[in-house]
Amino acid sequence: MIYSMTGYAVATKESPHGSLNLELRSVNHRYLDIQFRLPEKFRSLEPTMREIMVARLNRGRVDCYISFNQQSGNEDMQQLNTVLLQRLLKLNHTVRTALPDSPNLGVADILRWPGILKTDILPTEDLCNLCKELLRTALDEFAAVRAREGEKLRVLLLERLTKMRQLATKASPRIPALLTAFQEKITVRLSDAMINCDDDRIRQELALFASKIDVDEELSRLQTHLDEVERILIKGGVVGKRLDFLMQELNREANTLGSKSVDVEVSKISMELKVLIEQMR
Repeated sequence: MIYSMTGYAVATKESPHGSLNLELRSVNHRYLDIQFRLPEKFRSLEPTMREIMVARLNRGRVDCYISFNQQSGNEDMQQLNTVLLQRLLKLNHTVRTALPDSPNLGVADILRWPGILKTDILPTEDLCNLCKELLRTALDEFAAVRAREGEKLRVLLLERLTKMRQLATKASPRIPALLTAFQEKITVRLSDAMINCDDDRIRQELALFASKIDVDEELSRLQTHLDEVERILIKGGVVGKRLDFLMQELNREANTLGSKSVDVEVSKISMELKVLIEQMR
């Protein structure tokens, strides 16, 4: 199976404390590059999550987003930090003793004090297990999306391979026709220039022309590369780098075919081959 490097998946998990949402996005990349965007309370989970993702993924720039929405109306979601409260009361007593005229701390002042209300009450172990479960669920969907996209890409590539084979087949018969036309042309020119036309001279000119326009080698290498691309696509697995190298080789043969061309049709075939190669790339 071939997996595309572009993919998207989202998974949501409900808990008594709120809703946990995880999103995965990926694009093409030479290597595996994983980036996390996590709330501060989830930062400690990044090494564990990275380890899980590395075991499942090979290549691509993958972004992982996590958001946590606390459940509204849950009385347990906010708790008073009693330790901090006792410290504030002691400080308040110390200040009032030194400055009797200073105002006393009110309830509103205490509740506005940073850290007086604790909202992160999820146990670390429960939080870790919840995130790992959600990540594995998202990775399953992520792999399925990439597999479907990879299969579509395989079909598109094979279709273009078929078109390239058809174009190569059209180019081969053009060469003998070009040689025949050139022989007739050079014969007429030599006949106009000389009374007695030398057959050896005609054969020399014809051989020189044939060597310049001979593209059998290029077409043979082109066919070999097309066969290898097809073999890789059928075999599946990690194929991106090998296909990228073969696209360069195919493009080289198409360019050589065009540079040797002395025929409009062969030039068109070369151009169409390069268009198909660029689409595949």
